Amino acid sequence: MSTELERILDDAQAAVAAAEDERALDAVRVQYLGKKGQLTALLKNLGQLSAGERPQAGAAINAAKDHVQTWLADRKTDLAAQQLQAALSADRVDVTLPGRHQSLGGLHPVTSVLLRIEAIFAGAGYAVVTGPEIEDDYHNFEALNIPAHHPARAMHDTFYFGDGTLLRTHTSPSQVHVMEQQAPPIRVICPGRVYRRDSDLTHSPMFQQVEGLVVDRGVSFADLKGTVIEFLQTFFERDLDVRFRPSYFPFTEPSAEVDVQCVHCLGNGCRVCSQTGWLEVMGCGLVHPRVLEMSGIDSEEYSGFAFGMGGDRLAMLLYEVDDLRLFYENDLRFLRQFN
Repeated sequence: MSTELERILDDAQAAVAAAEDERALDAVRVQYLGKKGQLTALLKNLGQLSAGERPQAGAAINAAKDHVQTWLADRKTDLAAQQLQAALSADRVDVTLPGRHQSLGGLHPVTSVLLRIEAIFAGAGYAVVTGPEIEDDYHNFEALNIPAHHPARAMHDTFYFGDGTLLRTHTSPSQVHVMEQQAPPIRVICPGRVYRRDSDLTHSPMFQQVEGLVVDRGVSFADLKGTVIEFLQTFFERDLDVRFRPSYFPFTEPSAEVDVQCVHCLGNGCRVCSQTGWLEVMGCGLVHPRVLEMSGIDSEEYSGFAFGMGGDRLAMLLYEVDDLRLFYENDLRFLRQFN
């Protein structure tokens, strides 16, 4: 018995020392201390010994079990320490390396364009005015001479609320608020978000718009043309050709659409401008006398001009982006190109 027990102890000690992980160590435990383990088998065979031999043999086997359990516990502690050391080594920081710089954020390209527009007009003496995005029907339509049958007032074009208010479809209501609260002369631009039920490659249900208004004595279409041309050439930083096409807007008379020489092909014709050499950038016109009268301004004494442009549209042209939706997908790979 003693010889066999010594052999088992030697084998167990060697097996414990050879275990490389906790799974192997647990296998050693089962081999020697499990229900069918070698030391357990010796305890079961005590009944085959004489009554005088049993106490001494039982004590020797129990002592052997204690040795094996101690070796297992020590080895388990050693393995845990080795694993911890390996993890620490893997995460080791070389304190001699230079620090990691935190990446800097940047402005959204549309925001950059809006700030660029504001800076240009601020340099020309315009004030920047903002207004509520939820408007009433009067300020969004009626005060701007938009009749009830106009398509813009249809449910499929405008986001209405149940109480008669709506999400503004342009920033022109802010101009109305200014004319109601301030006597001429007036020189303002009104940037902000506007909403329309439209979504495709070049339209979004929510987009940025910038509208301008000038009201004073003796304001003419020549003043409007000079302002628009100077702005566009300053914005694109090129002496681009600009043309005015007759158009119709309920709140201006006469009205015009403004086209600028294609910034991509410089008028030679390309896919962006549909081979025409021109890009539509804004609408404008002289403020309709009825709009002035509804805001309490004498149209016999004062006249004015107004213009409106899409900030997203100008961003697409400035940065040569062909899909408006790219600006709002929050893809950092795309946005990082502009910072």
